[in-house]
Amino acid sequence: MASLRHEFYETDERLTLSIFDKGADPEQVKITFEPRKFSYTNGEKSLVLEPLKGQIDPEKSDFTVGKVKVEVRFAKMAQGRWGSLVGDSPDPLASAPVAAAPASPAPRKPRKNWDGITNEILESEKPVSPDQDPNAGGDAAVNDFFRKLYADADEDTRRAMMKSFQESGGTTLSTNWEEVKKSTVEVKPPEGSEWKKWGV
Repeated sequence: MASLRHEFYETDERLTLSIFDKGADPEQVKITFEPRKFSYTNGEKSLVLEPLKGQIDPEKSDFTVGKVKVEVRFAKMAQGRWGSLVGDSPDPLASAPVAAAPASPAPRKPRKNWDGITNEILESEKPVSPDQDPNAGGDAAVNDFFRKLYADADEDTRRAMMKSFQESGGTTLSTNWEEVKKSTVEVKPPEGSEWKKWGV
């Protein structure tokens, strides 16, 4: 007798078995369900699965014969995943022997100090000062630098900063009034950018 290719998928309540028997005649197919055994016969082709990994309910199990495959649906007696179709596993429905109580209690695991862990994480996430990392603070650090530069500058330096920044559209900032006062400050967009005057 020729064996048949088959595969399955399962949920906790059911297991669906696909038997690839192309063109199977529903009149010729013979299927037998038993609590721990399944058999399929179609002429010379057969498939026997014994012992099934878990117990099935033969009354609630059924099948359909299609053009390409026969789909068999096993109703599991006990919920849970089998992982495979066949195998020697203890029957969960059989009366389980009562386990003896352990002689000594299991040692207690030390408790985690969650406050300590939280404090450690918060310490590691403290903001870094610009003295520790020159790139710390991003735009805020840059803005603080320019505010300080402007506040500490003399009147000519402030005038140069304002004129160069306004005339260049924010692309240049100069502190040299002698150079800036001579002419209009040229627009110098960043590399890869193009300056366009809008609204004119």
